[in-house]
Amino acid sequence: MSERVTVVEVRDKTLWVGLNRPKTLNAMNFQMINEVIEAFTRLDEDPDIGVGVLYGLNGNFSSGGDMDMMLGLNYQTGHVWNNKMRRLCMTLRNSGKPTIAMVRGWCIGGGNEWQLYCDLCIASENATFGQSGARVGALPVVGATQYLPLLMGDRRAREMLFLAKRYPAQEAKEVGLINEVVPDDELENTTEEWCATINSHAPATLRYMKTNLNFLGDLHYPSWMHGSELLNAVWNNEQSVEGMNAFKEKRPPDFSSFPR
Repeated sequence: MSERVTVVEVRDKTLWVGLNRPKTLNAMNFQMINEVIEAFTRLDEDPDIGVGVLYGLNGNFSSGGDMDMMLGLNYQTGHVWNNKMRRLCMTLRNSGKPTIAMVRGWCIGGGNEWQLYCDLCIASENATFGQSGARVGALPVVGATQYLPLLMGDRRAREMLFLAKRYPAQEAKEVGLINEVVPDDELENTTEEWCATINSHAPATLRYMKTNLNFLGDLHYPSWMHGSELLNAVWNNEQSVEGMNAFKEKRPPDFSSFPR
């Protein structure tokens, strides 16, 4: 049995789920997504837990999808991966309890999409947010195209996606992408304070408010289904292979041979 890639614990009625693949800056793979789905299913079902926190260990939230894994996806395995991403999002969004992304360091690509799945996001001043799909030939349609326009506005979302732009934590707060920025040494304490406040509030009211707040975002569900099939067409095509290999080789991608 392979070693776990998440650290899961419950403290003071709060579920803490830490991503733990330090050699890849917490890049996500099949094992990680399965463990995170399992953990947040527990959040929804356990009456003794009132809020969940998703965070990254070793100084980073997540660098996004694991490049070696994504290079190996095909029409069939890509479909499975896309469905798991959607399942994770819906597990977080459909939980009757609030969820918080606690972010330090890199929060890029799929990592940024995972923080979008959470209700709130609090970040260290050293955090960086962004979408790298256009640079590596991937397609950020499992959260980014659905939720970024709702948070940042349509023009800002297109800017982040088309330019593969990165936002330091303070700028991410200013454009509405995240809730709060604190000094790195205050991140855990501030998050714990937020959790304690949430756990002091009426649980039924929290659940009803979350359900109603999700209404507009839930209307984007057909976009998930459509986007997943678009993404399936991207896995292992020539442009994504070039972009991802360039990332691994630490060189600029060369898309010049492809028709514009």
